[in-house]
Amino acid sequence: MKLADALVQKLRDWGVEYVFGVSGANIEHLHDAIHRHGQGKLISVLAKTETGAAFMADCRARVHKRLAVCCATSGGGMLNLAVGIAESYAEAVPVLAIVGQPPTSLEGRGAFQDSSGIGNCVDAVQLWRAISKYVGKIRTPHDFWPMLRDAVVAATSGRQGPAVLLVPRDLYDQEVGAPPADWPGDLASFCRSREVGIGEVMPLLESIRSARRPLLLIGQGARRSDDAGAVEAFARKAGIPVVTTMSARGDFPNDDRLYLGTVGAAGHPSAHAYLRDEADLIIAAGATLDVMTRSAVERSFKDKRFAVVDVDPEAIHRILQPEITLYADVGRAFRALLELLERTPMSPFPPVQGYSRSLYEPRLAPAIPGDAPRAGRADALLQSEALAILGAHLPTKGHVVLDAGNCAAAAMHYLSVPPGSTSTIALGMGGMGYAIAGAIGAQLGSEPGTRTTVICGDGAFLMLGLEVHTAVDLSLPVLFVVFNNAMHGMCVTRQQLLFESRIEAVRYPSVDFATLARGLAPEDRLWVGAASTPEELRERLREYHEKGRPLPGVLDLRLEREEIPPFAPFLGPDAPTMPASSFGAL
Repeated sequence: MKLADALVQKLRDWGVEYVFGVSGANIEHLHDAIHRHGQGKLISVLAKTETGAAFMADCRARVHKRLAVCCATSGGGMLNLAVGIAESYAEAVPVLAIVGQPPTSLEGRGAFQDSSGIGNCVDAVQLWRAISKYVGKIRTPHDFWPMLRDAVVAATSGRQGPAVLLVPRDLYDQEVGAPPADWPGDLASFCRSREVGIGEVMPLLESIRSARRPLLLIGQGARRSDDAGAVEAFARKAGIPVVTTMSARGDFPNDDRLYLGTVGAAGHPSAHAYLRDEADLIIAAGATLDVMTRSAVERSFKDKRFAVVDVDPEAIHRILQPEITLYADVGRAFRALLELLERTPMSPFPPVQGYSRSLYEPRLAPAIPGDAPRAGRADALLQSEALAILGAHLPTKGHVVLDAGNCAAAAMHYLSVPPGSTSTIALGMGGMGYAIAGAIGAQLGSEPGTRTTVICGDGAFLMLGLEVHTAVDLSLPVLFVVFNNAMHGMCVTRQQLLFESRIEAVRYPSVDFATLARGLAPEDRLWVGAASTPEELRERLREYHEKGRPLPGVLDLRLEREEIPPFAPFLGPDAPTMPASSFGAL
């Protein structure tokens, strides 16, 4: 069997379903093999850029908790793909990247897009080694099966992450034979995850028993564990209140009585206050305590006891020394905790009395010196008003994908995740445009009736907005909501606060995104709307959701006035707050 055929048949039989990429001279054998052997079970998804393809794979892996696959040709295609793979590496997302290379006979001898590392060429192996868990360059047919195994084991085991296979053009047609006799029977069998014994979790349970007010901090590592439901079940059985990181907002029901909110730069002041004033033991479950999580609460850490459950807690050890560290899959550890709790019951902790989730009050941003006064409309749409209206239209059992910047920070802060829905944001490399492409990976493979909503800024849309055309191509019901303020809002805010309002390289002429989107497809394939007042926004959302069949859509929100984002580093300790229950009335 030829290498390209063997690779495609394995991807197909593993249930990967989609390969995201852009074709080219040194990856076209892979696409040809998908055409011949995919059988409708493995489908090529043509992205508009390789960066978009990597973001699609990343978001699919996060949302659907499975290995995702992307591909690129050599040269510029390879380098474009690296942007998204770096995000997967930073955030421990299991992605397999297949990257074509020039023929081996031309390495160092003037090959087009040579990345052999010979002479003055880019060294692809070294490049990928810096941003992936595993990189293997297939140099002979005998390398194929061992390297494919190593790549999948690396991507799916321990702290997950991307693995990269470099395949020279002349290797695709080489015979690789049948897989080894000990080849795993299914994809799950590649994952090397150990069981967690009751004895291992006993110290943790005893620490919880001795606490006055334990607090469970859930990070995105819990979602991708072997049994994410065990974390939620243990919290309920023990009566432990829960906060989530910004990356894990949807990983505990937002309407549960135990849910206190989100902690982090865009977190809830009430959750920060509870951690500071009430909690004496913090159990970090799959949470790395990176700066986006700890920036608003780090001063509270010094008098807290910490317990950490993670397959790779070393990042936390560089920040603080926990009382207990459990090196284990989060789901398996909490499954063992549940079993131990059944054997040695304890009374649930009493409900938190008098707690009410609070939010920062929306406030207008100061005017930029030198800007001409803008008359504007009295009813001009504000970002907070748009989110309050949009929140009522977010689908249950759907997906919400957030991009970068002020609109994402505000969405994380003000919006609850609807029941049964996922919420995804890329906070590893934090690349603009992630949500636009990522939403395609989230929506593909979802249950019928599932819808996806993207919240992004105009700067992000200018970078990867043409991936909307990919959603049109696939007829995906994704609504792309563009917060259009003709600037990189987060950067403008920083320049106002940190650089005495010297505004540079962050603003541009306004763009009519509705007109731009209208050129991508006819009305029966892409819904397009624009709104500049609250009433217009309500009407546009009614129009979109009353369509006879779900369509992709682009909604251009034209914002004349800026608000200060609810981002703790930008706000003082005395920033005014309001009850979360009043937000929908804005």
